[in-house]
Amino acid sequence: MVRLNRIYTRTGDDGTTGLGDGTRIAKSDHRIDSYGTVDELSSVMGLALAEGLGSSFEAQFGQIQNDLFDVGADLCVPRTEGEEPGSRLRITAQYIERLEGWIDEHNENLEPLKTFVLPGGTKAAAWMHLARTVCRRAERVTYALFAEDESALLPAKYLNRLSDYLFVVGRVANDNGKSDRLWIPGGAK
Repeated sequence: MVRLNRIYTRTGDDGTTGLGDGTRIAKSDHRIDSYGTVDELSSVMGLALAEGLGSSFEAQFGQIQNDLFDVGADLCVPRTEGEEPGSRLRITAQYIERLEGWIDEHNENLEPLKTFVLPGGTKAAAWMHLARTVCRRAERVTYALFAEDESALLPAKYLNRLSDYLFVVGRVANDNGKSDRLWIPGGAK
């Protein structure tokens, strides 16, 4: 159970922070960068909802923002050798499969692309593209952590799939792709 009585502790003033298991590490560590960027992503998604993305996505976004806290919880407690399955909150394949189902559902009514999509169109689509790029950054940092700690693989895969979801939702928010701004190589028309 989380309980926050005091918001500031001054324990991080030396450039370190505490992990979920009590270990202190540098704030510049890939692990901290990883779940800090995941937190930033959740904030961008909250802004997209506040902007009026639409009620059809509220439940999915609520689930995803909760998932992102689960990703953060997974990343902030390094796995230990012999860790009992289910003893800690960990990302599982089911998280990824749920995203894939939503991607397939939303992508069903979209025309296949013949070029890349430029960020923009509607405000909601622009927010999705911003969320997607923050998600890609979180994914890159988490894969950097994976190079040091293989247990970061499922959180990294989740973020990879989430960026795909955000791209598809951005197209849906652009009148099912009809208002997508398309890249014209070389700017020629």
